[in-house]
Amino acid sequence: MAKVGIVMGSDSDMPVMAKAADILDKLGVEYEINILSAHREPDVFFEYAKSAEEKGWKVIIAGAGMAAHLPGMCAAIFPMPVIGIPMHTSSLGGRDSLYSIVQMPSGIPVATVAINGGANAGILAAKILATSDEELLGRLKAYSAELKEQVMAKDAKLQEVGYKEYK
Repeated sequence: MAKVGIVMGSDSDMPVMAKAADILDKLGVEYEINILSAHREPDVFFEYAKSAEEKGWKVIIAGAGMAAHLPGMCAAIFPMPVIGIPMHTSSLGGRDSLYSIVQMPSGIPVATVAINGGANAGILAAKILATSDEELLGRLKAYSAELKEQVMAKDAKLQEVGYKEYK
């Protein structure tokens, strides 16, 4: 059963949202992924957000650009954590999306990652779930150890060849 809902307002968001899905796949977390618009199909959106708890979801990851209403509207309806991913936009570089998501009114929080921060949204969702799932916590610890090993390997190469030869 899916524990995480991933939703985006447009298929143009897919490259960023896929990073969240990829992390959840790596960590063995089931999810459902959808494209829907809070503005263009509000009835479909409201049903999505209202039914998320019944589906057993514990977290929603919502990506949106420009006015970026999708994460905030999810948080207004879904009673559990929502993670917003502000999308890079051509007009304001994603700052419009970022401000829209982080400036939620009191009582309707949205955890927010960096602009185009799909991978971190997936990791944050997994960390939220890991508070009550020891196996997932173990997989997260192993993932962190992999990241550490990658950095150590890069440094070892740098020390071996020097910064002028490092590529």
